[in-house]
Amino acid sequence: MIHYHIEENENMNENTFEKLQYNELKKIVQSYCVSELGKQLLDRLMPSSNLKVVKHRLTETSEARAIVDAGGKVPFMGVSNIEQTIEKVDKGIILDPSELLNISDFLKGCRRIKTFMSGKDFFAPTLASYAISMTKFINMEEEINFSIKNNQVDSAANRELKRVRYQLQTTEQKIKDRLNKFLNSSVNRNFIQEFVISLKDDRFTIPIKASYKNQVQGTVIEVSSKGSTVFMEPNVVGKLSVELATLKSEEAMLEYQILATLTGLVAENIQPIKINIELIAQYDMIFAKAKYSKHVDGIEPNINDYGHIKLINCKHPLLSGDVVPLQLHIGSPFRSLIITGPNAGGKTIVLKTIGLVTLATMSGFHITAAKETEIAVFDHIFVDIGDNQSLENALSTFSSHMKNLSEILQLVNNNTLLLFDEIGSGTEPNEGAALAISLLEEFYLKGCITVATTHYGEIKRFSEMHTDFMNASMQFNHETLEPLFKLLIGQSGDSNALWISRKMNVPENVLKRAEEYMKNKDYQVERVNECKVRKAKVTVVNTEKHIEYQKGDRVKLLDHNDFGIVYKEKDEYHNITVLYQDQFIEINEKRLALDLKAMELYPEGYDLDTLFIDYKTRKLNHDIERGSKKALRKIQKDLQKKDRK
Repeated sequence: MIHYHIEENENMNENTFEKLQYNELKKIVQSYCVSELGKQLLDRLMPSSNLKVVKHRLTETSEARAIVDAGGKVPFMGVSNIEQTIEKVDKGIILDPSELLNISDFLKGCRRIKTFMSGKDFFAPTLASYAISMTKFINMEEEINFSIKNNQVDSAANRELKRVRYQLQTTEQKIKDRLNKFLNSSVNRNFIQEFVISLKDDRFTIPIKASYKNQVQGTVIEVSSKGSTVFMEPNVVGKLSVELATLKSEEAMLEYQILATLTGLVAENIQPIKINIELIAQYDMIFAKAKYSKHVDGIEPNINDYGHIKLINCKHPLLSGDVVPLQLHIGSPFRSLIITGPNAGGKTIVLKTIGLVTLATMSGFHITAAKETEIAVFDHIFVDIGDNQSLENALSTFSSHMKNLSEILQLVNNNTLLLFDEIGSGTEPNEGAALAISLLEEFYLKGCITVATTHYGEIKRFSEMHTDFMNASMQFNHETLEPLFKLLIGQSGDSNALWISRKMNVPENVLKRAEEYMKNKDYQVERVNECKVRKAKVTVVNTEKHIEYQKGDRVKLLDHNDFGIVYKEKDEYHNITVLYQDQFIEINEKRLALDLKAMELYPEGYDLDTLFIDYKTRKLNHDIERGSKKALRKIQKDLQKKDRK
């Protein structure tokens, strides 16, 4: 017999399982089990870091999948969990009839499965070989089924038992006959409360009125709750009742002997029965994996133990619907992958997909991918994904991430997979980027395979410089401002903040200056021109009719004693449109006074239209410049509304 390998892998910690949703995947596979035995085995299943074990598990799943695809249905009928019953036998407890019948049904199910699997050498040589270790117990089945029927020991089980039960039946009938004669006697009629024979405490009685109990010769067996009736065994059946009790005692002893004999038969074969239980659990779990594989159109990936991962058209095991398949490779020629791109662009899903398909493969599950996909088997898999803020320990998000990374650093070896989301985030950008680069370098020097996401430009630049690091980005649709959830190896993420700002008509000179600052940090420090500085001055009411107000001129509204900006030059009625307190109003030129001309306020070539963008739009542009996710989502919604129109 080949024992199925279940190992407690301490290197796969609970944080890894939780963040990658490994236990959720196990529950889905578990739902395909038909017995508690298989479910319990799946509960204990852990990813294996042993290449041979993983290959063996995958072979089992693939063979079972071939049987399922061919329409084969494993006959699991009757294979209920009998482990607790077997534990009773181990403790020397005599089994009752129903427990023995459960064992018989289980053994019958084992026999059917053994016959079924023995004929599957061509489809499934490994699984068929397990059936060799399974024992048939036809004689035990027959013994139990012959001796027990309808959850009780059958009379045919023993000649002496048959005789005793016949005598019991005869004696009971004699008692009933005498009691019926008692009931029908006119002498007793006044004493009787109810003309029936009642069985009380295994003795046949007659309900007698309490006031007449001394008038009847017999024994009081029971008194009614109100005390108005006593149930009496008349003396006429006294000797027969003693005889009946003796026969029942003899019957119980004979039944016990038969149950003890059958339990002893089970005890003699306890080890092969336990092996059958193990094999049934294994078969159930393996075929649950196969059914899951068929449901998700899974494949058996190629595997290795040197860190090479190649995902082709690979999908996250827990995502359904129209999911963009992942294309990714790492381990050769580079060992660290740095993924950049917009927020909500799918970077975290990439990390989780890599981690979960690796755990799934190491557990013997098929994955949804192209057949050329290759998965590495690791000693350790560690993740740092999501907000790890700990209220209990009063740790900030950054502190908690650093605590996690520090602990991981102590445990890694050169066969470790690391998955880090937004490494170094949560603190001052320059420090965070520097710390992240140093950590990534340290993990690399320890031989780890690392996939990390970031939005720090410094990490991207480090990755470009290091020959064993590679950049990748999540593709972004510049027309719709929507992420495409597609990973592009060898490309850094575009500066979407600058691109969106350009779309929002932020002046080109501002964007060019920002691009320069991104490259070399050579910040301009020139002072503002004195003519641009607002100074206190006395405003004189304009009395000259020949002044021509132009767009962008700063004017004083005489009626409001406040200032506005000229938006539209005077019309035929000498009215001028002015932007005042975020509203456009028409004012006659006589009610205005020039404060400053536009040419004095703004540099040559300045786009004056930007002066009249409303506050919300200005705020949106400001939010976009600083990379606000909320602003990006608003733009996306506006574009979608526009498309629907």
